[in-house]
Amino acid sequence: MSFPEGFVWGAATAAFQVEGATTADGRTKSIWDTFCEVPGAVVGGDTGEPAADHYYRVESDVQLMADLGLHAYRFSTAWPRVRPDAGPVNQAGLDFYSRLVDALLEKGITPWLTLYHWDLPQTLEDKGGWANRDTAYRFAEYAESVVGALGDRVVNWTTLNEPWCSSFLSYAAGVHAPGRQEPEAAVAAVHHLLLGHGLAVEAIRAQQTDAKVGITLNMYPIIPADPEDPADLDAARRLDGLQNRIFLDPLFKGEYPEDVVQDLTPYGFTKHIRENDLEIISTPLDQLGVNYYAEHFVSAKPAEPAPVAEGRRPTGSPWVGAEHVSFPSRGLPRTDMDWEVEPDGLKKVLVRVAREYTDIPLYVTENGAAYPDAIGDDGSIADIDRLNYIDGHLRAAWEAIQEGVDLRGYFAWSLMDNFEWAEGYAKRFGIVHVDYETQVRTPKMSAMWYSKVARGNALAATAAS
Repeated sequence: MSFPEGFVWGAATAAFQVEGATTADGRTKSIWDTFCEVPGAVVGGDTGEPAADHYYRVESDVQLMADLGLHAYRFSTAWPRVRPDAGPVNQAGLDFYSRLVDALLEKGITPWLTLYHWDLPQTLEDKGGWANRDTAYRFAEYAESVVGALGDRVVNWTTLNEPWCSSFLSYAAGVHAPGRQEPEAAVAAVHHLLLGHGLAVEAIRAQQTDAKVGITLNMYPIIPADPEDPADLDAARRLDGLQNRIFLDPLFKGEYPEDVVQDLTPYGFTKHIRENDLEIISTPLDQLGVNYYAEHFVSAKPAEPAPVAEGRRPTGSPWVGAEHVSFPSRGLPRTDMDWEVEPDGLKKVLVRVAREYTDIPLYVTENGAAYPDAIGDDGSIADIDRLNYIDGHLRAAWEAIQEGVDLRGYFAWSLMDNFEWAEGYAKRFGIVHVDYETQVRTPKMSAMWYSKVARGNALAATAAS
């Protein structure tokens, strides 16, 4: 099962999840530094220090990528490192990313840079965060600073990673930083994130004519539990609007879906949309990143309230206007995150985007799974569940290509074990194991298998076992 010539094989991380060095060289607090201090917000009271200590291990980590035969490395720059407190440029912060980019290029690895992977400077959150329109303009300034420093060597730019998470999960559910449970703020954040994206695209192109610019969305098929039940159909419509269409439609059609606007009007959504905003948001893109982990199987029947785990803070629903929905089990295998494993969902997402929205190149910018790895007596990690997960999803991606989808690359999530947001260090997504006591890296079985796939640009005819 060969992939197209030039297909990009990579792995991904995010700054706050791997870098550590949260107070080094002028970096100031992000919303995640603050959130980690909230009792019960993060499992085990874990913080972003030292994470995977990537800040101090750049050279050896890049060598590890080269040893695995990776073509590209998707990483994010930390806003509070580059422009601490959203103020003037911090040269020491930019120098770190310059060293990273140079190290990658020296090894023949393409840097794939994400400007925002959720680490908003706390100073901006104190002024309202993404619920404040001004944050979109501050983001464009930050983007301009990064492109000015790295645009001579970086071609592939992603503005935002998963704006669904940094709006609904962060401002409505309170599961992620800043931990607010304010539906009105969440819908404002949606629009301001997209506006910030559009402004950043303009800022990038104003400085770099050869830039390839995109955004990364986490998209999932939304499936009604009972397709004959009008209530379940409406629940699926609402969730598809909140998860997928509220981002895809303004980006590629220059408008918000009418039904979603109606659903969110009680929360003041329309008052945030000003003249020319949608023109800015729908600025044509060069590529689109797709993050996929699971399908959503949804019912309109409310679920029993889940008990709050001991020591954790209560959180709400991210589904603004559809807080009552539930997600019944289909009896499918589940990952350590309790997410269903359904590779065919990736194919559905890719085909839908290509047929309904855009013909620009697509990249799977995140896909992977957390499992409780066991270390063998010889120090090896036989993570067969993760290997099978990636294998199954790559087969789904290959099938999408056969159906005409212009898919040009795949990035495994994640390169290495790291700080998994509200789950702290309790969940491991890496294809490379990190011993958090010693920071020793050990490629897992999945890494060695993935390396072979990347080098051969093909999957075996039969699935891994």
